[in-house]
Amino acid sequence: MNFQIKHFTELSLTEFHDLIQLRVKIFVVEQNCSYLELDGKDKVSYHAISRNAKGEIIATARILPQGISYKEVSIGRVVIDERIRGKGEGHLLMNACMDFICKEFGRVPVKISAQSHLEKFYNAHLFFSTGKEYLEDDIPHVEMLYVPHFNSQ
Repeated sequence: MNFQIKHFTELSLTEFHDLIQLRVKIFVVEQNCSYLELDGKDKVSYHAISRNAKGEIIATARILPQGISYKEVSIGRVVIDERIRGKGEGHLLMNACMDFICKEFGRVPVKISAQSHLEKFYNAHLFFSTGKEYLEDDIPHVEMLYVPHFNSQ
């Protein structure tokens, strides 16, 4: 998978439509959650996008600068099209997001709100629970934090 990461202002109308369409398909329809998908945060975020051979967006996530969702940089709305789940693409998406964060913001802490059943997935990317667990849209979530390890040399 190849990822493009663009700020909201760099997205075409078609790209924004298609990434929102995928997010609604998964988060609203598949997970049967009624919530405000367009929360205003997309406008100040960077968006990771991967397409299939037909040009359809099949994976996306948004990267939010410090002070938008948390005092830390954060990653949210991580979604993989159901047709390609379980093949490692989610790990590639997270790697792309973390590489971008390191280049754009430096080696900084990153906070996420993860669905609890995905905690081990995020552990593989060095995100660990802060101990805060909660229901969001009737789905158990856990707050997780990545803290970069600095080489003392």
